[in-house]
Amino acid sequence: MSTSQPDASRQSEGGTTPDHLLHARTGTDVSPEDLVLASGKDLTPHNLEWARRKLAEEGPAAMDKILP
Repeated sequence: MSTSQPDASRQSEGGTTPDHLLHARTGTDVSPEDLVLASGKDLTPHNLEWARRKLAEEGPAAMDKILP
């Protein structure tokens, strides 16, 4: 019986997953609701306005900055 080894290209030193492998955005637009939920906040009018401003300033990259 053999043990399988993780793919070397997916593993970095120290067993930490590289950042570029953690982000899985599918290329779809990011909605204010998505941004609020990803930030762990409740869907309130105040938080939705915050997300609209953040998306206007940073575009979809705002989601990448919030997600680990």
